Amino acid sequence: MDLRVLRYFLAVAQEKNITHAAKQLLISQPALSKQLADLEQELGTPLFVRGHRQITLTESGEYLRARAMELVDLADKTVANIATEQVIGGELSIGAGESVGMQRIMNITSDIMLDYPDVKIRLVSGNAEEIEAQLTKGILDFGVIMGERPLEQYNHLQLPEYDRWGIVMRKDDPLSRLEQIQPEDLKNRPLLVSEQAIQDHRFQSWWGNTGSAIPIVGTYTLIFNAKLLVKNNRIYLLTFEHLIEDSTSEALVFRPLKPEVTEPITVIWKKNTVQSKVAELFINRLKTNLKSLA
Repeated sequence: MDLRVLRYFLAVAQEKNITHAAKQLLISQPALSKQLADLEQELGTPLFVRGHRQITLTESGEYLRARAMELVDLADKTVANIATEQVIGGELSIGAGESVGMQRIMNITSDIMLDYPDVKIRLVSGNAEEIEAQLTKGILDFGVIMGERPLEQYNHLQLPEYDRWGIVMRKDDPLSRLEQIQPEDLKNRPLLVSEQAIQDHRFQSWWGNTGSAIPIVGTYTLIFNAKLLVKNNRIYLLTFEHLIEDSTSEALVFRPLKPEVTEPITVIWKKNTVQSKVAELFINRLKTNLKSLA
């Protein structure tokens, strides 16, 4: 298996038609069909279900597509960074959750892009586990994670900002009259909670015995769609402060938890890895930025 064949495979998976993919790749249809057949033989499993008008991926094909996209993206990024070795250029990839701390990261990134127009930015959203997995695979240069995590395998810098948990609700909700929200206030009130917070049992100690009386009606990974649900229904959203300050939140309000619950914000990157010039520049500028606060 080589990258060229993986690119062929991805083109067919995208087009769902070998003839269309062959035209896009500028090769003959028989040659492309043979490459796919050889790939299936090499892997020992069918990758496609060949229909009359289009083809679809088998379960093995779907798995290969996800892995192939990662490998091709990594190869393209590596080539781009090597090609710009003598200058600051290439791609800077940062994965992060939604957090107030991202403003500092985006300020530094914006300055780099202004100073070095050949730099391209790739932003990936995800929770801490997803970000760490992509760092390990070399898909991301940096991750920005919220909360206490094991950091032994990473280089890391902690930001001075922190995220404070609270409840987002409609402005006309009776709870909006409170300055802070205690566990008892949420009894019998439908609540949306971050998927990662549920997995980590983050609020088990905060709501204690009251937790059994708080109905968790759903989870979310990114906040935008969750805000829309809160806006349209009498549902409460457990999330970080400063994430509803946009045009979709005109009817919403944030109230912090009592007792207060906060999370540290940390920038992480792989140890023992040769960084591209643009990644080294990002690290140096972030360190300088943090030192200026000391």
